[in-house]
Amino acid sequence: MILLAHMLLGAVVGYQIENIPLAIVLAFLCHYFLDLFPHVEYSINNLHDKKWKKSLPDMAKVFLDFILGLGIIFLVSKNQPLIYIGALIAIVPDGLTLISYAFPNKVMAAHDYIHTKKIHYFKYKKISNFWRILTQVISVSICILVLLR
Repeated sequence: MILLAHMLLGAVVGYQIENIPLAIVLAFLCHYFLDLFPHVEYSINNLHDKKWKKSLPDMAKVFLDFILGLGIIFLVSKNQPLIYIGALIAIVPDGLTLISYAFPNKVMAAHDYIHTKKIHYFKYKKISNFWRILTQVISVSICILVLLR
């Protein structure tokens, strides 16, 4: 999923759960929950292939998505610190994937395998982009509605 969806669900967890350690764990696990559904993602092939100069447009998309996520959270939430902590923790698994590309090791390779091959089950199935986008629109919409309450 794009970072926006992960960040908003993490923000919802931070908003709903008052227990800080529990909120952090649940925000982290929510990332994997969202990745179970069919979705579209950025192309990070240039990063994976270590073509750093060609990856600048990819990194710009990720950065803009991150800023959009923070902006929406700022506009629709009560701006409590735990909301932002939840949003940031929810994108850690994707950060771990990027780290595994830059600094390969056995632990990161194991995480990357589980995250990209097992949890992203529908990534390898033939599903139209309509359904892949719809799951993200629904999750973002629900999260915004919850944060507006």
